[in-house]
Amino acid sequence: MLRQLIADNTPQDWVYALLAAAAFIVLLHFLRKLVLLHLQRIARSTDTVIDDFLVEVLSATRILLAGAAGLYLGTHFLSLPASLEKFVDRAFIAVIILQAGFWFSRGLSFWLKHRFSQGDKEDEGARAMTLSLLSFLGRVVVWVLVLLLILDNLGLNVTALVASLGIGGIAVALAAQNILGDLFASLSIAIDKPFVIGDFIIVDDMMGSVEHVGLKTTRLRSLGGEQIIFSNNDLLKCRIRNYKRMQERRALFAIGVTYDTPADKLEQIPALIQQAVEAQSDARFDRAHFKGFGAFSLDFEAVYYVLKPDYNTFMSVQQAINLQLVRRFADQGIEFAFPTQTLYLSRGASATKAEHPMAKKSQ
Repeated sequence: MLRQLIADNTPQDWVYALLAAAAFIVLLHFLRKLVLLHLQRIARSTDTVIDDFLVEVLSATRILLAGAAGLYLGTHFLSLPASLEKFVDRAFIAVIILQAGFWFSRGLSFWLKHRFSQGDKEDEGARAMTLSLLSFLGRVVVWVLVLLLILDNLGLNVTALVASLGIGGIAVALAAQNILGDLFASLSIAIDKPFVIGDFIIVDDMMGSVEHVGLKTTRLRSLGGEQIIFSNNDLLKCRIRNYKRMQERRALFAIGVTYDTPADKLEQIPALIQQAVEAQSDARFDRAHFKGFGAFSLDFEAVYYVLKPDYNTFMSVQQAINLQLVRRFADQGIEFAFPTQTLYLSRGASATKAEHPMAKKSQ
């Protein structure tokens, strides 16, 4: 075939073929740059998405396309054997399909980025996670189709290939149930969004901030600094508490005062608690009541809400309320109760009562 190619073409034919190929490659490359610059100029002056889309897709044009098109044009100046001519035609179509794959892949990525760039700033982590997963799966689908089209163009029986792959796929699916379960779980996380990157979640007895959501695993960064890794399938089977989506924190606390506190001062305690809570700008008072009679104290229970979900804010508000209650109780002469025990010592018919305070226990 090579001897026939050389024998059937004169040096002049080869010169014409090479000149035509080189001229077409240069011309196509020049036209691409000219059109791209024109579209970029239009895109900067308009707010539409179509021109930006065209710029992005055209930027994915590879020099391989220009080279293949130039060489294909050059072969028309030569006399080719029938088998070689058929091969050249199929190779050129394969290059066109490959270039179309680059265009579709770039266009899909642009559309997904545009689609998920819209929304509130609070959902930025969710959009980034969904964009990453859908972009990966979209590119896989595009390039699988490109591969099948190229094989079909080269003369392979794609129908039989797909059928055999389907039968083999069933066997692979049965052997890789856990992996596929994690894959579908990652899609469920991307679509349903029970948590996103940056959320602080608690899974059973483990907690941390979501760092990465992959096709198989989700990774958390714990408070201690180590990384905790869950499989996506196992993660969705657990009860997940998402603290990042908390609007406000409910705080319940109890205090106890001594039994010798007068009734009129007991009536003042709910008001004192309410004043301490309302003095904080990030807190909302709910209730305060004389709850009951404890073993060594008269017990009060109070509930308030911290208006910000941040845990440091919650602790700062709680500390300020506690300090104010200590000061106000001291001003009113109200004593906090601590564990005490009363012993009765009996000697014959007489009884002596002695009260022994026990050391305060740390709460």
